[in-house]
Amino acid sequence: MTTVLIADDQPMQRFGFRMLLESQDDMTVVGEAANGAEAVRQVAAHHPDVVLMDIRMPGLDGIEATRRIVAAGARTRVLIITTFDLDAYAYDGLRAGASGFLVKDAQPEELLAGVRAVAAGDAVVAPSLTRRLLDTYAHHLPASASAPAPGEDPRLSSLTDREREILTVIGQGWTNTEICDRLHLAESTVKTHVGRILAKTGARDRVQAVILAYDTHLVKPS
Repeated sequence: MTTVLIADDQPMQRFGFRMLLESQDDMTVVGEAANGAEAVRQVAAHHPDVVLMDIRMPGLDGIEATRRIVAAGARTRVLIITTFDLDAYAYDGLRAGASGFLVKDAQPEELLAGVRAVAAGDAVVAPSLTRRLLDTYAHHLPASASAPAPGEDPRLSSLTDREREILTVIGQGWTNTEICDRLHLAESTVKTHVGRILAKTGARDRVQAVILAYDTHLVKPS
């Protein structure tokens, strides 16, 4: 059973999400929050598998709430629900530690599939869309002259050459199938490499791996 917390300042929106989620045999809603501060408190109290997190809420917004939930080390994963598919706030939400984002006008089956995927540890942003999102909002990246070069960043120090190569192409938006075809690797080998990259770098999922590739300058914005 996947447990879900709904964080949205619109009562009707929360009601709609609850009705959809609780129509599924494998999902249950453990709470609702009308703002970010309440969402953080309820995550600490209920430890849900997934939070459906609105961005624009009064007081503490969804971005800061996501950052606090992730920083607390909770196993809860955050799925950002945004109004626009290329909202700058969605970009900030991914950088704060969200496992993906969906638009509010997504089809019901897309939302349900997204919740299940996030609960299973997957990211809910297509690789090509992640690249497009990060490229669009690359000006949000810290522009520091002292930023470490790729070989100097401690998060990359334990990666093998092959793992570094695969992290780079993940950052470029390649799917596992494309990695298999272009680098002539078996699917099981690619999955093993991706798992080791996540474990060694501390990235929570593939979206966070893409962000890492940008942060460490393995990939540069288009």
